[in-house]
Amino acid sequence: MMTDPALKPHPVIDPGTAPYWAALGEGRLILKSCKDCGRAHFYPRETCPHCHSDHLGWIDASGQGEIYSFTTCHRPAGPAFKADAPYVVAIVSLAEGPRMMTRIDDPEGLKIGAPVRVVFKQQDPDLVLPFFEIVREPKP
Repeated sequence: MMTDPALKPHPVIDPGTAPYWAALGEGRLILKSCKDCGRAHFYPRETCPHCHSDHLGWIDASGQGEIYSFTTCHRPAGPAFKADAPYVVAIVSLAEGPRMMTRIDDPEGLKIGAPVRVVFKQQDPDLVLPFFEIVREPKP
């Protein structure tokens, strides 16, 4: 069976990650947080990567952070991303502590340490992804 190369891949949604994907669809970014050590983490998983506890819960993230690292992809990651190139892939340090990989659509002002905020992008009827945008200082 052939799949359409223009279709972007979808994440595998399982019971452990379903709340994360549902929250994105509602315009909210949530993170798993350990009830024992108090640290948040990303990506959602069943045990805390810091203390290995399985006493976890979900918290609402502020959606604020800063760019930790980035690269501009001139060669797409497969045919499905050809129309997007060039695009910026970044690692964002969230205000809550974890880092996450994401995309930055408008690269004006792009630099390490630049403040960013989450924006929710509808990819198709069944998928919303968290992208980030640069927070620009208001002009005087």
